[in-house]
Amino acid sequence: MYNDVSLVIDGTWTASSNGQTLPIHNPATGAVIGQLAHASRDDLDRALAAADKGFKAWRKVGAYERSQLLRRAAANIRERADAIAPLMTQEQGKPLAEARMETMAAADIMEWFAEEARRSYGRIIPARAEGVTQMALKEPVGPVAAFTPWNFPINQAVRKVSAALAAGCSVILKGPEETPASCAELVRAFADAGLPPGVLNLVYGVPAEISSYLIPHPVIRKITFTGSTPVGKQLASLAGLHMKRITMELGGHAPVMVFDDADIPAAAKMLAASKFRNAGQVCVSPTRFLVQDAVYDAFVSAFAEAVQGGVKVGDGLAAGTTMGPLANPRRVDAMQSLVANARSAGAKVVTGGERIGDAGNFFAPTILSDVPLSADVMNNEPFGPLAAIARFTSLEDGLAEANRLPFGLAAYAFTRSLKTATAVGQGIESGMVSINHFGLALPELPFGGVKDSGYGSEGGSEAIESYLNTKLVTQVGI
Repeated sequence: MYNDVSLVIDGTWTASSNGQTLPIHNPATGAVIGQLAHASRDDLDRALAAADKGFKAWRKVGAYERSQLLRRAAANIRERADAIAPLMTQEQGKPLAEARMETMAAADIMEWFAEEARRSYGRIIPARAEGVTQMALKEPVGPVAAFTPWNFPINQAVRKVSAALAAGCSVILKGPEETPASCAELVRAFADAGLPPGVLNLVYGVPAEISSYLIPHPVIRKITFTGSTPVGKQLASLAGLHMKRITMELGGHAPVMVFDDADIPAAAKMLAASKFRNAGQVCVSPTRFLVQDAVYDAFVSAFAEAVQGGVKVGDGLAAGTTMGPLANPRRVDAMQSLVANARSAGAKVVTGGERIGDAGNFFAPTILSDVPLSADVMNNEPFGPLAAIARFTSLEDGLAEANRLPFGLAAYAFTRSLKTATAVGQGIESGMVSINHFGLALPELPFGGVKDSGYGSEGGSEAIESYLNTKLVTQVGI
């Protein structure tokens, strides 16, 4: 059952103060399945006041107790996964198995930060004079404004919220308007675990209006954003004007280098599964396939066979579906435009290349070969079920192309050579590099990009640092 989605302000589930709502669509059918409360300016002011109050209380709660609450919230998520996953599938489109996997992974992330809460250590610094004690203390930075996208409505939010709560911060979460219900269930899991009112608030509305109001507001001390590079740059600029700390996980255009000594059948199979997960709407999805000359034809053939035989498109709630619809009509239009541009530039359509049916936002898994570097798809992230394949000759040529764009979020390589793997790991300009497998996004691993893909980490032990201030206290006993 998909119900209307409310705001959460100061511990209360509430409609907008002016009654305004937004429709929620099922991308598999186009049907309206619910209504979403649209926050007014008054609602944002109430959320800010609640976050300010919540922070003053939550920062005094001990790290051990914060850790225990995060564990209880994780248990809630696990117990409710079978109820939450269908909500995500209805609003986002991904297959039910992927939705459940995302929900269960959120619990792992919450438990990771539960442990980080208990290990946010300061230190004692040896003094130069007798009787002096020098301490570096870790304190929560303050109320956080968190902005999350629609492609992973729970897992993008849970990283931000869990890190903030573990550090002792309060949060105003600007959830995704297109996929709000599953994100709201994450907030419910924390509330039902005993989180005090005001510590975690949830709002929806026009993203530009909410960000332009929250970021400059004196209550907010930290901004964390996941989304496109152009929007991220605007928000970073606004935050900089007000000296707000930020974490930015922005767009990518992940290269995958397939070398002539790689296990081609294994690489093709892994890449087919990874590329079309969530219909390619994944920030770390492999998008630019760079294949060495000697194995180019063999890889294209093996990859096409893996895609045609292993990717079944359909409603995410239907049995056997491995790829659902795109999240909105905009993505369908983008895919059609990228394919048409690549064709006009001389690329070949190996498979797919067109919309499926006229109901919902379905687009065929698409492989383009011999794609020239001038084609739009080789320069702009497709964020959809589109793999663009091009050739490279030498390691140096491949690295040059991998590093050509201003993005640097994720990169991949397949090779049997330790020498080549080492060169790729050191030579690619990316925040994350995975070689011969897809090993990103585990809770204990750093997660973040470089260059135009942002900065800061939302995983690993590094993630909590941006929610903490370091304070020096030096004192002499009297």
